[in-house]
Amino acid sequence: MFTSLRQRLSLRFSLPKHDLLRDLIYRRLWSSILISSFGAQITMLALPLTAAVLLHASPTQMGVLIFMETLPFVLLSLPSGVWLDRVRKLPVYIVGESLIALGVASVPLAWYFGYLNMGLLYLVGFLIGAVNTTAGTAAQIVLTQIVPRERLVEAYAKNALASSGAEVAGPATAGALIKLLGAPLALLADAALLLSSALILRGIKIVEIRPVRKDAHFWSDLKAGVRFVADKPLLIALALMVGGWQLCYNAALVVQILFATRILGLSEQAVGLSYMGMGVGTIIASVYGHRISRALGPGPCMVLGVAVCSLGWGLLALAPANAWGIVAFALMLGCYSIGGVLIFINFLALRQAVTPEPMLGRMTSTMRWLILLPAGPGALIGGWLGEHLGLRYALGFAGLAALLLAWLAWKNPIIRAIKVLPALAMHENTQAQAQHS
Repeated sequence: MFTSLRQRLSLRFSLPKHDLLRDLIYRRLWSSILISSFGAQITMLALPLTAAVLLHASPTQMGVLIFMETLPFVLLSLPSGVWLDRVRKLPVYIVGESLIALGVASVPLAWYFGYLNMGLLYLVGFLIGAVNTTAGTAAQIVLTQIVPRERLVEAYAKNALASSGAEVAGPATAGALIKLLGAPLALLADAALLLSSALILRGIKIVEIRPVRKDAHFWSDLKAGVRFVADKPLLIALALMVGGWQLCYNAALVVQILFATRILGLSEQAVGLSYMGMGVGTIIASVYGHRISRALGPGPCMVLGVAVCSLGWGLLALAPANAWGIVAFALMLGCYSIGGVLIFINFLALRQAVTPEPMLGRMTSTMRWLILLPAGPGALIGGWLGEHLGLRYALGFAGLAALLLAWLAWKNPIIRAIKVLPALAMHENTQAQAQHS
């Protein structure tokens, strides 16, 4: 009887026959993403809370902290892409996870010995950004070495689902840890999770073919990567759209923790519980994002994502400083995560679907450089508006700018015409059709 029941339950909850998670290598990667995402939730709350609550950072200082995290992308993205096309990507990914673990572990150590200040947080932010510039690009390429190109949207949706599990349970756990141990010590948990993620990644076996070119030259290869992107109207359109979104997102990111703690009066634990709204939004978008993309097309789906983010930031800018404001804060986080997933599962899949293997590193780094160029100015704008005009003005700026961006993106014939994920061989035909639509 019990055997029969177990068999029925196994059949009911077993994965579909062709599910990506049935692949052992992808399953290890997915597990690593899940674990590191839990750690990221701790850092996402503990680092700015350390600045805002423990060090009493001003909006401008919060803007500089976010700026320091994005600065390495501007400085290092292009050369790192050339370098990544010459080395194995998985070891870079593993070392990157380990280095971030050491970086975040330095904060509680400095706090314990009485040396914690904003300068150290700026340095840690810069380290995290520098590692993400290289290891983050390597991680995106590793996925293409494991998953067939035609299943990239599905893979990114599943990766987002892994992150969403962490975003539901992670903020509450992070809030409890911060309440129990304090924001600096909670970062030790993130360090432990990142090291565990690195150990899982070490078990992945990937056969990577890197042809040796006798004519390889650093600067000519760097220029070739930039030219590759510049010659593709699709990639330029995507970079402009997502770069504009990054400006809006960072302007809002700078002030949202300050808004929660200083306007709404939330404790560290209450902020963590509110961030569960982000996890719920990510789950919704991860489950339905692939279907929405197939129904609307990847381009229109991205436009919808930007509009949803605009709604969230605008809602919080107008929220009252009472219980309804707390609800609005959670709704804003949900809108951001829904919109972000709809944007990035399509953006990442589109740019990698039209790029040949030997160019993936340079294309990825060039695209990341382009989309993150506006991130630093966005953070500084948000910090300036928050300090000189008020926190609501920074949120209102993000909401209105994102709404304008969604309208401009919809008017772009290339974005609007992307109804299916283009195959590499059909890429040029797809662009020509878009330009004449």
